Amino acid sequence: MAATIDNSNAVQATKKKHLGIPEAAFVEDVDSFMKQPGNETADSALRRLDEQYQKYKYMELNLSQKKLRLKNQIPQITQTLEILRHMQKKKANVMLEYDIDEAQALLEKNLSTASRNLETLVDDLDFLRDQFTTVEVNMARVYNWDVKRRSKENLLKSADKS
Repeated sequence: MAATIDNSNAVQATKKKHLGIPEAAFVEDVDSFMKQPGNETADSALRRLDEQYQKYKYMELNLSQKKLRLKNQIPQITQTLEILRHMQKKKANVMLEYDIDEAQALLEKNLSTASRNLETLVDDLDFLRDQFTTVEVNMARVYNWDVKRRSKENLLKSADKS
């Protein structure tokens, strides 16, 4: 029983972890996939899969930009913290918007948050790459299914003409 609970908690944690990024369903059975509404033709199914792929590309672009901002922000916060610590050691008497201890606490909190957000973004980008792969494989499977279907149709037409 504990394994089931742990497993369900892990699944919930994964869903929360990648909140906002829909998981791409793998098309196991292309025949049943093509019978679903909206998949009347291979072209329409491929178009829908391509739309999904483009949405993932857009998400990747946004996440990559956020990652870049965080990668730039973390060294800046670290440098500011180092300056602040240097000021504390030298007993600098400088007018600041915050008192030095408050500023240090705030900067440490911001650094911790930025580092956590960067880790989350890296995980989200990895998850997103998995979704790319799944959609690409789905597109290939639908395309191959259509090639086989047309090949069978052409064979049947050739047999009928003979």
